[in-house]
Amino acid sequence: MTLSLDATQLDRYSRHIIMDEVGPEGQGRLLGARAVIVGAGGLGAPVIEYLAAVGVGELVVVDDDVVERSNLQRQVIHHDGDVGTPKAESAAEFVRGLNPDVTVEAVQARLDPSNVYDYVEGADVVVDATDNFPTRYLLNDACRFAGIPLVHGAIYKFEGQATTLHPDGPCYRCLFPEAPEPGTVPDCATTGVIGVLPGTVGCIQATEAVKVVLDIGETLKGRLLFYDALDLTFETVPYRQNPECPVCGDGGVQSIDDIEYTESCAVSFD
Repeated sequence: MTLSLDATQLDRYSRHIIMDEVGPEGQGRLLGARAVIVGAGGLGAPVIEYLAAVGVGELVVVDDDVVERSNLQRQVIHHDGDVGTPKAESAAEFVRGLNPDVTVEAVQARLDPSNVYDYVEGADVVVDATDNFPTRYLLNDACRFAGIPLVHGAIYKFEGQATTLHPDGPCYRCLFPEAPEPGTVPDCATTGVIGVLPGTVGCIQATEAVKVVLDIGETLKGRLLFYDALDLTFETVPYRQNPECPVCGDGGVQSIDDIEYTESCAVSFD
């Protein structure tokens, strides 16, 4: 859906409107778009901030956690006074203060196979800003079956990665057929993370989401971007669709109802 712009919007988004790649029509597309961000933590914070700032008209923020003081060194949309507040609601208040053009829905819930479609269906793009493998695989599967582009990101200490999963390209299971064994990949609470890292990776995710909505440029479809903050290097590694992938390959399952999610997140056929 493309919306027409009023005088205030022409002023607010003037730096977009003068760009050939965006223009008033593209800004109207942004204002008419719906983006679902799953996770309002380190990665979700810059994604939410920039998608709100550029004027994505409807944001749905899904997170079941509350703000802790240890979050504040990297989760920049939350403030000291938000400690103890649900992250989704804190994020929504931030968005409301940033851009009145944006409608934001705060969902304090953990995604599972019974509710994932309640939130992702109808989205123009979904952003995976989570920190656990079961939700990453669930989002991959649900978005694949619903035909929705999914922007993935992940961080670890000084390193980050990002890719964009389109319905007609390889999926997350082509890249990572199974999750690592539980306990083999430490989380931020165990190993730490440099506070600025999710800002970089989250901005890349937000950029990819904007490109998806505007249908411009080349996304990270079929490419995994690695970022090393210590060396300040970027590397892109191509990957292909696996014809034997149980979700997007030939003869794969047809819905998440056909999948049993185990600790490895592998697809189990009945």
